[in-house]
Amino acid sequence: MFAEFYKLSGLPFLLTPDTRFFYGSSGHSRAISHLVYGLSQQEGFIVITGEVGAGKTTLVEQLWQQLDRKTYVMARIVTTQVTGDDLLRLVMANFGLGEAPGTDKSTLLRRFEHMVRDQRTQGRRCLLVIDEVQNLSVPALEELRMLSNLTVDGKASLQTILLGQPQFRPIMASPDLEQLRQRVLASYHLGPLTESETRQYIEHRLRTVGWNNDPLWEDAAFSGVFRHTGGIPRRINTLCSRVLLLGALEETHTITNEMVDTTADELNRDLGAGLEPARPRAEPGAFNGLGSAADEVLKRIEALEKHATRQDAVFKRMLELLEANVAGRT
Repeated sequence: MFAEFYKLSGLPFLLTPDTRFFYGSSGHSRAISHLVYGLSQQEGFIVITGEVGAGKTTLVEQLWQQLDRKTYVMARIVTTQVTGDDLLRLVMANFGLGEAPGTDKSTLLRRFEHMVRDQRTQGRRCLLVIDEVQNLSVPALEELRMLSNLTVDGKASLQTILLGQPQFRPIMASPDLEQLRQRVLASYHLGPLTESETRQYIEHRLRTVGWNNDPLWEDAAFSGVFRHTGGIPRRINTLCSRVLLLGALEETHTITNEMVDTTADELNRDLGAGLEPARPRAEPGAFNGLGSAADEVLKRIEALEKHATRQDAVFKRMLELLEANVAGRT
C-alpha cells in the first residue's frame, strides 16, 4: 500500500534477508573481514555473535554472494534444537547426501568423508553454517568438532561458521568445549548500529527501491527510530515499515518524530515489539510523590485516547482504500 503511495519500486523494510539491501556499517564490515580471514585459513571454526535481529544471517548471505561457487559448496543448518546424531544427519542432508533409515553412524561418517573428498578432488571446499548455535547441546557441538577433524590429503575437509546470540559466548567458555574452542580461528561480536548509521541504513534501504525524498524524513524522526530500536536492524525494519504505512494512510509526505513515537507505542501495545525507549533515571534522592503519579496516569489516559482516535481514522482510511480497489476491479 505505502509503496504505491510513495511510488517506490518495492518494499524497503522486509524482514527477510536480502543482499540487495545490505548496508556495510562499521560493525558489519569488520564482521565480513573476520569471515574472510577465517575462510583464508581453510580450517577450523568462525564464530559470529550478535543480538536477535543484528544482521548475522544477512552477513552470511552477503558473504555467499562474494564467494566463488566453483570453489565452495555450502550447507546451512537453521534448526538447532537437535541431538548430536540428528545434527550429523541434518548436515549430510543439507550437503545433498540422502540416507537409508536406520543407517549406523560409522556408515554416515564414511559417506560424509567420501563426499568431502570428492569435492576436494573437484577443487571445491565444504563450508557449513550453523544458525542459532546457542541452542545446540554440548554433545551436538562436539559432533561438529569431530567433523572438523576429518582431513583429505592432510588438509581440513570442512570449515564451519557458527552464528549465535550473545549467550553462546559463555557456553563456549565451558571446560567441556575446550577442544572446540581451540579450533576457533576468528570470532566477532556484531553490535547495533550507531545513531548516524541508523539514518544511513534507513536511507540506503529506501534508495534501493527508488526513494526520492518522498516521504521527506525529519531529522528528529531518524533520531526517534534509533531511540526506539537501539540500532538493531530488524527492529528498525519493523518500525519503519509501520511508519510508512501510517504515512500512506494519513496521506502525508513528511515523516515526523511524533509519527515514529506513535507507531512505536502502537507496536508495543499490539505486538510487544520491545520498542519502548529507555526511561531516564531519577536523580538520587528525588521524591516521586502522588502528584507525579497522577500526572503519569493522565498522560497514559491521553495517550490511549490519541491511540483510539488514530486507530479509528486508520481503519476508516483502509476501508476507503479497499472499497476503491474493489470498485476499480468491477
